Amino acid sequence: MSDNTSISITNDEIIKHLKLSRQMPELLREIHTQKLIRTTAKDKNITLSESELQVAADRFRLQNNLVSSQATLKWLSKYQLSVEEFEELIYNTSLYFKLAEHLVGDRVQPYFYEHLLDYTKAIIYEIVLNDKDLALELFYGIQEQEFSFWDVAHQYIEEPELRRLGGYRGAIARNQLPPEISAVVFAAQPPKILKPIVVAKKTYLILVEELISPELDEKLHYQILTQLFEAWLAKKLNTKADYNLAKL
Repeated sequence: MSDNTSISITNDEIIKHLKLSRQMPELLREIHTQKLIRTTAKDKNITLSESELQVAADRFRLQNNLVSSQATLKWLSKYQLSVEEFEELIYNTSLYFKLAEHLVGDRVQPYFYEHLLDYTKAIIYEIVLNDKDLALELFYGIQEQEFSFWDVAHQYIEEPELRRLGGYRGAIARNQLPPEISAVVFAAQPPKILKPIVVAKKTYLILVEELISPELDEKLHYQILTQLFEAWLAKKLNTKADYNLAKL
């Protein structure tokens, strides 16, 4: 029996699935958001030039590895988009960011400096133990150079990949750590091994290798811009949030 049987799906079936899977409210909100963006852009005379759209399209292709016409056509087929709909996608995305820059772009830098500590990151190594007394014994042993943090990590970390990395967690932001740990980590003068910290019956032995001061680069600029603009959109949507699916 062939597995290549074509299955036909109607628009009504798609709508019904969205309703039954409880995705309809989010879909309606996204549509309403797009209408709000277009209306606001029109009111404020925000437009996009052909060159802006071309740059955005080129960036999108690069980000999605659409380096050939074949790759682009395959991508369009996957998402069932026509060329015209692809152009509309690029237009919507470009308009989103241009309007965001117009409305909240001047708030990005002040927000960054007001929340500077939130964007500072710490490079840490971590060993989690169930025994506080053992953690203290190991801490003092490392302090006295009886053995290294690396030795302890290889002996006591159970997860194989983390053990191979010596407990390396990478560059961690303040909000990625429990408050009891982040307060101590970000007050440390690296490189420094912290005295064991107990959180929820687990004891953490942490090596703070480096604190990385944040820079407002392009990536972070757009991250903050998006956050501020989404807050603006949410406020606007919540004031007129009586949207519905018209007679489907």
